[in-house]
Amino acid sequence: MPTSLSRRGALRLGAAAAGLGTAWAASGCSPGSDRGAMQFWQFYAPISQNDPVLVAQSDWFLTLARRWERAGERPIRMVYIPGYTDPTNTRLTTAFAAGDGPDIFLISPGDFLRYYNGGVLTDLTPYLSQEVVDDFYPEALATRTVDGRIYGLPMEQGPMAVYYNIPAFEDAGLAEGDLPRTWEDMLELGRRLTGGQQAGLVLDTTASYYQNFTFYPWVWQGGGDVIDRRTGQAVFDSPAAVQALRLFHDAVRTGASPRTLPAGGDMVGAFTNGYAAMWHNVIGQVEAMRRNAPDHPYGIFPLPLPPGGHERTILGGWAWVVNRHGRDPEAAARFTVEVMGSMSRESVQAAAEWDGVAKGIMPARRSVTEAIGNTGAFANPILQQFRDELLPTGRAEPRYPPVVYKAVSNAIQKTMLAGADPQQQAEIAQETIVSYLQTYDGGSLV
Repeated sequence: MPTSLSRRGALRLGAAAAGLGTAWAASGCSPGSDRGAMQFWQFYAPISQNDPVLVAQSDWFLTLARRWERAGERPIRMVYIPGYTDPTNTRLTTAFAAGDGPDIFLISPGDFLRYYNGGVLTDLTPYLSQEVVDDFYPEALATRTVDGRIYGLPMEQGPMAVYYNIPAFEDAGLAEGDLPRTWEDMLELGRRLTGGQQAGLVLDTTASYYQNFTFYPWVWQGGGDVIDRRTGQAVFDSPAAVQALRLFHDAVRTGASPRTLPAGGDMVGAFTNGYAAMWHNVIGQVEAMRRNAPDHPYGIFPLPLPPGGHERTILGGWAWVVNRHGRDPEAAARFTVEVMGSMSRESVQAAAEWDGVAKGIMPARRSVTEAIGNTGAFANPILQQFRDELLPTGRAEPRYPPVVYKAVSNAIQKTMLAGADPQQQAEIAQETIVSYLQTYDGGSLV
């Protein structure tokens, strides 16, 4: 995670699709046909032609695959996996366990080590020029790099902010000068704006990689972490982590935040129908609002701060990775690098079309930022605010193995929704992580 089809959106996609079946694009083939084609597993499926965001994003992938095939290369078929980011969806891991994983697939930093440690990722370094390596922003590439070798090419960077619904503020007699700057002010405002069908402040509530993703910046604001980036040691029992857990605990306990997501997790629908006043969410919601509710007024503000805190946000984003045991790893790597990791005009333009048009998100490469800047795609003042105010305070989503993810997730869930003591839950998670690290053997966690 995490975008107009964010990690939360991917879960909604799973509910909208017909079960967990595979929907094949371009040709309508069944999985048993066209066995010579490489498979690209992802979740940007045009479930409905009435959703212009999904249609534009799906068309982007299909256009690239067709262009590759027309050049005489091995065909690529898009395989859409509903519920792609749901931790309970074992479709991807089961496929690899059976020796039938996809040739190319999307992963976030949060799930990187699962596949790197499993020995399934192709080293893309030999296919990349130093010029293009230097073209990537260091934060974007670092979470896909192990011992100087690159195993994934990021297609975007997605900072988070708090969105606010201007009609809800106006109805409460509030203006821009009333935007909260501290955690205390944010919770107070959330309580004030909660009433009837309207939630004051929406924080993600579903146990998932995405919820962890939304939680990390609140820890970082106080100088805390899960794993210390300098020592590699677990530090989740720090005061900063405890106060972040307490923030989520108090948000629900005091009524500032709901226990379930309004409008099924659809921020656009929640804002336009009066179901939410503030929502902690990713940059991709700007494009979702532009396409689906262009006349609805809203704004964003940076994450408010705890006492003595520092401005921080988190940078999410998906990366392309290649299965080293796939049908044709060499061809899959060449396709991945040709699209996402070349200094060619076509590569830069493809990324600019994704980041600046189809998704409305921050690029992972300097050349793409420049290309988008020349098009005026980021003329939207809210996108400019993300770029100028939020992005400089961003830190890449951490890459933690499933055991670490689960320990943090349990602590969030128990404090936020079960009313457990934040200090106690931080200590329980800390013990789990310390024990796990004693025998951990895999890629660096930091």
